[in-house]
Amino acid sequence: MIEINLIFEKLNECYPDARCELDYKSPFQLLIATILSAQATDKSVNKLTTNLFQDYPDLEAFLELSEMDINEKIREIGLYKSKSKNIYRLCRILKDGYNSKVPETIEELMTLPGVGKKTASVVLSEAFGIPVLAVDTHVFRVTRRIGLTKKDTPDKVADDLMSKINKNNWIIAHHLFIFHGRRTCKARKPDCGNCIINKECKKIGI
Repeated sequence: MIEINLIFEKLNECYPDARCELDYKSPFQLLIATILSAQATDKSVNKLTTNLFQDYPDLEAFLELSEMDINEKIREIGLYKSKSKNIYRLCRILKDGYNSKVPETIEELMTLPGVGKKTASVVLSEAFGIPVLAVDTHVFRVTRRIGLTKKDTPDKVADDLMSKINKNNWIIAHHLFIFHGRRTCKARKPDCGNCIINKECKKIGI
């Protein structure tokens, strides 16, 4: 546990600006942006949603769009066909089943089209401040590589990390691991020489 605390302390020192890098102004916008971010970079999503959210800022505006309209507006993002279908259906479910509001439980969020545990966790933690540790590709890679977990699926990694990290730090830990994964502990060429937690890292898979 001491090593985990030390790693967290060092990453917190290295990335004092760690935060969600998706641009949004409401839980609904964050939900849409997070769905769009699957197999896409936050930068590419932000580029797309700058105009999208300006023209269609909320659920009521999105309800005016047909599935084909959404398809055309997000086609520069990977998997746009399935994402447009999910977003179209999701908007109607929110209106009819949730009084046009984004639900605030992981169980309800995961019933929505295109919303898995990672997306639900991001929305809960970022939009509503509910403690949960979302595991995306960066968190999964970094925590396994440095030896914080040996679990082999994102869901199992999330549960394992939450059992080891103080609940008050779950949300910021998510951001710290992402920042470290994007800036230092990259998938193909990790910059071990400049890594602040080089001494604590088990370097699994490097």
